[in-house]
Amino acid sequence: MKFSIDKNEFIKILQRVQGIVEKRNTMPILANVLLESTLGAINVTATDLEIFIKDRCEANVTDEGKITVNARKIFEIVRQMPKEEIEVSTSGDHKVTLKSGKSRFNIVGLPYTEFPAFPAIEEEGLTRIDPEVLKDMIDKTTFAVSQDETRYNINGFFMEKKENTTRFITTDGHRLAIIEKDADKISAVAEGVILPRKGVGELRKILEEKEGAFMLGITSKSATMKKDNTLINIRLIEGEFPDYKQVIPKGNNKDLKVDRSLLLESLKRVSILSSDKVKGVKFALSTNKLVLSTSSPELGDATEELEVEYQEEDLEIAFNAKYFIEALDVIEEEKIVLKLKDQLSPGIIQPEGVSEYTYVIMPMRL
Repeated sequence: MKFSIDKNEFIKILQRVQGIVEKRNTMPILANVLLESTLGAINVTATDLEIFIKDRCEANVTDEGKITVNARKIFEIVRQMPKEEIEVSTSGDHKVTLKSGKSRFNIVGLPYTEFPAFPAIEEEGLTRIDPEVLKDMIDKTTFAVSQDETRYNINGFFMEKKENTTRFITTDGHRLAIIEKDADKISAVAEGVILPRKGVGELRKILEEKEGAFMLGITSKSATMKKDNTLINIRLIEGEFPDYKQVIPKGNNKDLKVDRSLLLESLKRVSILSSDKVKGVKFALSTNKLVLSTSSPELGDATEELEVEYQEEDLEIAFNAKYFIEALDVIEEEKIVLKLKDQLSPGIIQPEGVSEYTYVIMPMRL
């Protein structure tokens, strides 16, 4: 294998695969990327067996071939090369040589035959999506995904199609985020699938690229996205997602309307003196008034009063401030509605006048 390539283009595709490369070294080959030189271009492939990514860029190819090399090391070397053009070649003992100006590096590689095969993709099964819609769906739900690896069935995004809408649902057992969008802008399988947290994170990175067509396809086993020369395939989580509809409380007839940014900043201030572990803040509601308070024997106490729209009976309820703040951070509307029932029932947060986004948060005992 022998080719020359523009440094910036090489860096771009090597950087894109860094988040996917397996870092725990359960299999040495998974710490590598597969380099494949073909006529006029090179392909770079990486995987952790859950996510596969393949990218392609133009190169001046003299000899076609394949080799795998440590993903992190080749990225670091290319990034530090002194000239804009880099020459890459291989020898018979699986060594990769990189030359730029007066710099020369020899990296020990592994045979390409050991590298896992990229899943077969039927590109005609991919449909065009609106990247801004998918990005919004991810951003409004990602913070509620469970981090508990033992509860694998909630370690991802539940995606389902209902009539003319597509929904994303996430939960960690303490809160639940639901967003739905027009199905014409984002497709999904009807019976529902669970997209893994890491895989969706990689999709989110690709969505940052503004230009080009974004194509998405989902089967019962995997999700695939294609954008220009980038192809990513994600193995879905097997298992049953909890019946999220049972979690959404009924009969929450006490509505509190409040300026989103005002509540957000107040919660950030008051929660400074809350316990680091539970971050509990008490909400004391009376006519057109909300008092936020927190106290800790080790730290002290804080109180803040806000003017709100509230005409129901007095109520005291406590929430985890972190969970509340994370939801308020992603809502764009000026006002939010907090729907409550009593101090033991979950609360519902929605942007005022917007029904497509719902956030359910469990109360705390303080």
